[in-house]
Amino acid sequence: MTQAWSKLEQSAARLSAQHLRELIDTDQRFESLSFRHEGMLMDLSRQRIDAQVMNELLALADEKQLPSAIKALLQGEHVNNTEDRAALHSALRLPKSAQLQVDDQDVVSDVHKTLDRMEQFVNQIHQGQWRGYTGKPITDVVNIGVGGSDLGPLMICEATHQFRPEASLNIGLHFVSSMDGSQLSNLLLELDSETTLFVLSSKSFGTIDTLANAATAVDWLQERSGLNRELLIKQHFIGVTAAPEKAIAWGLSEETLLEFWEWTGGRYSLWSAIGLPIAISIGMQGFRDLLAGAHSMDKHFEEAEFANNLPVLLALIGIWNINFQDIHAHAILPYDGRLAHLPAYLEQLEMESNGKSVGIDGSSIAQRTCPILWGEIGPNAQHAFYQLLHQGTERVMCDFIVPARRYVDRESSLQEQHQLALANCLAQARVLALGDAALTDGIERPAWQRYFGNQPSTVLMLDELTPYNLGSLIALYEHKVYVQAVIWGINPFDQWGVELGKKVANDLITALNQSADHQYDPATEGLLNEIQNLRGNGQ
Repeated sequence: MTQAWSKLEQSAARLSAQHLRELIDTDQRFESLSFRHEGMLMDLSRQRIDAQVMNELLALADEKQLPSAIKALLQGEHVNNTEDRAALHSALRLPKSAQLQVDDQDVVSDVHKTLDRMEQFVNQIHQGQWRGYTGKPITDVVNIGVGGSDLGPLMICEATHQFRPEASLNIGLHFVSSMDGSQLSNLLLELDSETTLFVLSSKSFGTIDTLANAATAVDWLQERSGLNRELLIKQHFIGVTAAPEKAIAWGLSEETLLEFWEWTGGRYSLWSAIGLPIAISIGMQGFRDLLAGAHSMDKHFEEAEFANNLPVLLALIGIWNINFQDIHAHAILPYDGRLAHLPAYLEQLEMESNGKSVGIDGSSIAQRTCPILWGEIGPNAQHAFYQLLHQGTERVMCDFIVPARRYVDRESSLQEQHQLALANCLAQARVLALGDAALTDGIERPAWQRYFGNQPSTVLMLDELTPYNLGSLIALYEHKVYVQAVIWGINPFDQWGVELGKKVANDLITALNQSADHQYDPATEGLLNEIQNLRGNGQ
């Protein structure tokens, strides 16, 4: 227990009886608790903190040696201790003029060689030079991946659709991740095998979900064309992987491979060649703008004083809420339909990174770590779970994310719709904080119509949603996750919790395909027997 931690516990007790509306009603609160970096404003004025708490949180960061931890991350030290490797997603957005040598690798040179190769692929597709087995140009691209190989590219493509250049407007972009084949089976009914290109994205090139979908895609091409597997893979598949030897063994050729590196975690990989679908969608310039926005946040994270450092402050507010306010649910609420997939993306980023109970030294963690994180587009969520936020028994911290400007050159009715979204975003943040105090009509209401308030929230307001600002926003959350991991003393870059289930599933595949004797727990045996009986009855 550090000195700052003990002081924060005392401050939590000191503020426990004080309602958030009392904290908000102080001079200069917004000015002292709102922070800007380029096209992003972060408003912490609706958090249950005061100046003393903020100072104690900053002292906690220093006691946990956060400055040296940030330096270790960005300079390529092996911060992923269980796998003995660096976590260099920030290096994927370094400019060509930068220098970074890690483990005898010229990181910047290798990153930009891959970017240049991506650009060649993108240009071929955009210019109609990548052709299928009958010589027709590619019209549809299907990304096959799961986890970070799917969530990141899908989220960015949906959010930046309006920035597609003319060359990509006639290219259909699709994403397939489900292992049961549901997405792919429906999609293949609509696609033309002669003009469809598959991007097979897998860091390990051993993910069964991805390889099963890839095998189905190959079968579909063979059935439609009557051609051999080798030719079809050469013309209709691009591979993106950190295990090129496995990709080549599967049937891909070096000419159609894009490589990234083991030091790129899957949930941090959209900045790498995994981002090929993004580049196909918004062009390489758009992709480079995305990288530039993230790099700008990297520099801010590295250089800004902690008292004005957006990722550090966002992380420390989370620490305060989780460890000192006893809040263990976190809602992500974007008030912009283009960010529909952001909550799912952040679910993986945060819960797979910091959903840990064992410290970097192998000991059990004494305090709470990552909360349950979920979310939805704000207007939809208002008709789904806001009832719980406003009148439920569960305390929840919320992130409201919204652009200030949209539809600047469009119809006035669309601009009015954006104003409606903005008004609802600000109103919900206000009511969550103030409760009934947000009402000014003086009417006495029955208990079931009362609003308690006192729910903390952060508002992240972008000047406008662009590839650059979106890159900055995602990097903000990445660095927030790392700061919290440092405070908690855990490794945010491994994910051992997902491994055992996959191994057990592989064993159960054998049991499902054979009627031989096996010995599992009674619950599993019961379900296996039910499945075998239904199969035997032809049902």
